[in-house]
Amino acid sequence: MAGTWTQRLAELGIELPPVVSPVASYVPAVRTGNLVYTAGQLPIVAGELDVAGKVHEGAEGVVNPDQANAAARQCALNALAAVDGLVGIDSVVRIVKVVGFVASAHGFTGQPGVINGASDLLGEIFGENGVHARSAVGVAELPMGAPVEVELIVEVS
Repeated sequence: MAGTWTQRLAELGIELPPVVSPVASYVPAVRTGNLVYTAGQLPIVAGELDVAGKVHEGAEGVVNPDQANAAARQCALNALAAVDGLVGIDSVVRIVKVVGFVASAHGFTGQPGVINGASDLLGEIFGENGVHARSAVGVAELPMGAPVEVELIVEVS
């Protein structure tokens, strides 16, 4: 199916966002050999953090798991935009690995469910080529107060 990802995105009604500008001294993605490594991507939409705060279930003043799952999806879209900006989305052979970080309030242990937002999107788009290894890690804080950060390792042709 490689070479038809642009068509698949159109079929799904998914439009890749513009590449998010780095917030520090790095680039959005780097290619080495047949792998592209993305920088950690935050849930930024139109230049602004879409949601902020720590993730927890049932507590006030925090991001709930459903909101965080949607944020992880946005992070994955931003990571795919970085891949597209560097090598073109149609050069993707497969998604190799997803690394997800969740800013977790005390006692929150649902990081895997949050990062499913990214994994499920990649499966929607790439099917079997989107099946990947993954880490879902709870952390105390993320840049700009983001609830989620996602990075990808992608094999390209």
